[in-house]
Amino acid sequence: MDGGKPFLTFAQNPLDGVMERARWAAGAFAELDRATTLRIARAVAEAGHSRAQADAEAAVRETGFGVVAHKRLKNELCSRGVFDTYAGQDFVGPLAEPDRRIVKLARPAGVILALTPSTNPIATLNFKAVLAMLTRNAVVFSPHPLAKGCSIAAAEALAEAARKAGAPDGAIQVLREPTIPLVEAAMSDARVDLVLATGGPAVVQAAYRSGHPAYGVGPGNAPAYVHESADPVAAAKRLVDSKSFDNSILCTNESVVLADRVLADRLLEALRQAGAHVCSEAEADRLRALLWNAEGGFNVTGALGKDAAVIARAAGITVPPSTRILVVPFAKVQPEEPFAREKLAPVLGFARVDGPGEAGRAARAMMRHAGTGHSAGFHGRDEAALMAFARAAPALRVAVNVPLSQGAAGFGTNLGPTMTIGTGFAGGSALGENLRPDHLVNWVQIAQAADAEPARFDHISPWRAEPLLPAEAPISYSQGNPPGGPVGGKRAPVPGVDLPFGGSAVTARGPAAQDDMAALRAEIRALVLEELRAALQTA
Repeated sequence: MDGGKPFLTFAQNPLDGVMERARWAAGAFAELDRATTLRIARAVAEAGHSRAQADAEAAVRETGFGVVAHKRLKNELCSRGVFDTYAGQDFVGPLAEPDRRIVKLARPAGVILALTPSTNPIATLNFKAVLAMLTRNAVVFSPHPLAKGCSIAAAEALAEAARKAGAPDGAIQVLREPTIPLVEAAMSDARVDLVLATGGPAVVQAAYRSGHPAYGVGPGNAPAYVHESADPVAAAKRLVDSKSFDNSILCTNESVVLADRVLADRLLEALRQAGAHVCSEAEADRLRALLWNAEGGFNVTGALGKDAAVIARAAGITVPPSTRILVVPFAKVQPEEPFAREKLAPVLGFARVDGPGEAGRAARAMMRHAGTGHSAGFHGRDEAALMAFARAAPALRVAVNVPLSQGAAGFGTNLGPTMTIGTGFAGGSALGENLRPDHLVNWVQIAQAADAEPARFDHISPWRAEPLLPAEAPISYSQGNPPGGPVGGKRAPVPGVDLPFGGSAVTARGPAAQDDMAALRAEIRALVLEELRAALQTA
């Protein structure tokens, strides 16, 4: 007791076991060489790929969002697809730059807290896990409560694959009860080195308030400008394919089509032929009443990630069951128009513009409410119009003549394949690009004198092919093991004792307690040293 208040014990803080295992794993992982790291990352990617169908089914069953076939594709692309993209790049080192007289060594971030959303739970988890393994980071996942079950199952499967491939125990973990207080505590935990926040604005803002380095991404609200030089049939197909993909659950999907007036009617007809239902004014009113409440909030339970025909039926609109998206024309692009806002549902706004100048102004108007710094699309063959629109639209990625849902996320374009879209300074994010592995490491730069004879010592590797420490973390007391009791054959820490690999638990009070704690610290240090000596002798 301290001032009448009980101090926190390990039993009361479920984060302690997870975070201490992660810290230990991060330290051991950072000692491994590139070949071992690639073996671990490949195993995790293959595990995610092999589970793609089952995880897609589980995610749709648990959340009610999206399309199983499309989620499977995302799960595959974000596991093996991401690994294949980056396997040829070195995020470990040493890397030589002889002309600059510099040799670089990668220094991982350490412990990453990765928040994953309910909309794309498994694809985001796969993506962040592969990136963490490629860069020798430990990652602790905090899944969205609406997707807790499928996320825990997927994370545990990836963790087992990593461990079997040689990753330190605890390199991949998941919070099994991701309550708001626990997630807030995790984001402010001193043992976290980097926060990766993918979710709504509140989650991203909390990540940046955590006191840790963080990559957070803002909401999307993407305009797609169809210039008069575009083929309306080809553009319509791309728009419908993109907006219907996984029922428009990706933040990179098109929100509003800005169509040059001279081809707008032809584009609307092409959209109908591609599977869109173009709403009348009366239907638009009914749809508006369904999608937004009186305070302007989006109808998450009734519309988010649902089929177009389901949404239409709920709004009292008669459409064929095969309808892929709903298109809603409106007269003026302004933040007050709900259909000019982000809609994570297969509902696409449609407005007419006169040339790239007005398209740019319309893009700025709609993205002022949400989406600044995110994504935009362009359809057409006029390069001058493309450059004018790209300069004016407040987006940091403009995907040209591709479905925007996939193109802005790096699938079908040469942007980095990602499930985390940086929105830059204007969007309130420290990240302006698609998240890549190199964002998760810093580089130690060994710099020789500028006029020195270049020394090619990049062949001398400081890394090990096997873990320096035992494969099983000596601290793993979070799953129902009492403080001070044995866990996995190891001796777990006791409240009030310095932890073996840095940090400390709760400090005991009083001279007698301090003496007892000092003796116990010495005993634990002796045990740890003995274990380390044994490990080094067999290494």
